[in-house]
Amino acid sequence: MTKVIGVLALQGDVREHIAALEALGGEALPVRRTGELASVDALILPGGESTAMWRLMKAFDLLEPLRERVSEGMPTYGSCAGMILLADRVLDAVEGQETIGGFDVTVRRNAFGRQVDSFEAEISIPAVGLPPMHAVFIRAPWVEQVGPAVEVLGSVQVNDISHPVAIRQGHLLATSFHPELTGDLRIHRYFIDEVAR
Repeated sequence: MTKVIGVLALQGDVREHIAALEALGGEALPVRRTGELASVDALILPGGESTAMWRLMKAFDLLEPLRERVSEGMPTYGSCAGMILLADRVLDAVEGQETIGGFDVTVRRNAFGRQVDSFEAEISIPAVGLPPMHAVFIRAPWVEQVGPAVEVLGSVQVNDISHPVAIRQGHLLATSFHPELTGDLRIHRYFIDEVAR
């Protein structure tokens, strides 16, 4: 049976994730309401602005339903802002900012700096194979602390310190970078084949 993969469509790189899923032959559905959330088998939380997404989730009464679906085991992938939304703990968050949670990690918002500090790098992620992924980081978070159930799939070195930028915990997957912007479909394929099945 074909799985329907939703893309949270409140703000951010919605079209790009839908295009990636459709390029892989998947069925993608924009999710803005609880009824749409109830009709998907898995979900992508796109890159964008995590505080804006949180406020919109509250305004659309989606925050609690999202928390329920994630805690019940719905396969979920978050890129950039989506990683922040899936983290149990966030550093440098705006006052009162809430997350969906589920990932036993501490994530730092805008860890690499402001918009002008955005950069691209080659990241080795053995789970998706060779060659290394060309990764685009835009005001990206990194993972400061991982719990025992979290698998680090890829990291970057900053000042001789390794920071996880691709992680998995059971039915959850997250990247600090934006694979939806590069045309490299391997992260989306990994999510469909390994996480969402």
